Amino acid sequence: MALYALTIIYALFVWWFSTGAILYLDGLPRSTFRWSMLGATALLAAALYGLAATANDTTVGGAFLAFSFGILAWGWHEISFLMGYVTGPRKSICPPEATGAKRFFFAVQTILYHELAILASAAAILALTWQGENFVGVGTFFTLWGMRLSAKLNLFLGVRNLGEKLLPESLLYLKSFMLKKPMNPLFPFSVTIATGIAVLLAASAISAPAGSFAASAFTFLATLMALAVLEHWFMVLPLPAEALWKWGMRSHEAHRPDKKQAGGQAGGRPGPPAFSHLGAASASTSLPARPVFGTAGAPPPGE
Repeated sequence: MALYALTIIYALFVWWFSTGAILYLDGLPRSTFRWSMLGATALLAAALYGLAATANDTTVGGAFLAFSFGILAWGWHEISFLMGYVTGPRKSICPPEATGAKRFFFAVQTILYHELAILASAAAILALTWQGENFVGVGTFFTLWGMRLSAKLNLFLGVRNLGEKLLPESLLYLKSFMLKKPMNPLFPFSVTIATGIAVLLAASAISAPAGSFAASAFTFLATLMALAVLEHWFMVLPLPAEALWKWGMRSHEAHRPDKKQAGGQAGGRPGPPAFSHLGAASASTSLPARPVFGTAGAPPPGE
């Protein structure tokens, strides 16, 4: 029982701290971004090496290490996006007349390079851990990727909370590709399927021998999936999710004073973090179900 508790607490802490750290770094002056990216790239290289080294490590320690390496690998994509190094070819607001497939095409253009980079990392992780018995690192990365894609689609189709306070100023144009409305038809399927997967993973963890690698491995993945479901609910419930990372937002307040956005709305920083960075969203303006046009930002910043 102690192992289950330790695994859950560790996963919760890593999720909370890594999201806050990325938000904090992204709020520092732009002159620091190159150093943050350099550090993140070094951690990515270490994570890939670590995933390869632990591919056949089926000890409890191996599960903890692989989970950590998976989070570090994902963190590079969040930082590179939020700091504007890897985003997409489009860095302007969605034309007001764009609807349907055209609007979706423009939205894909804003994150195209980001998604291709994630695809490349996923392929590298699969290659490094192929036929390995430790599946925690691979499972962590793919869980984050899959649920982040789900969050992006739900933001595109429309949710109550767009999470503007968590987006950097240079990415405010992404708001124009999001819809603000109580819910969308995809949301119930997203949370139901994800919840079902979380339950199955939790059942596997409970049925595994106590203190075993399998118990720890499935607990990590079940916890991560449960957090992803929670972040999805943050998008539709009237909860100030950004309060969880208030400490990470202090750098934004210190180095980037509020500005006025186009249309006279308060400026600040919008959009969900990574899964938030994993991707928690925050409550914002109460508009009807229509595109939210924000200011066109400079080159973006992720996940």
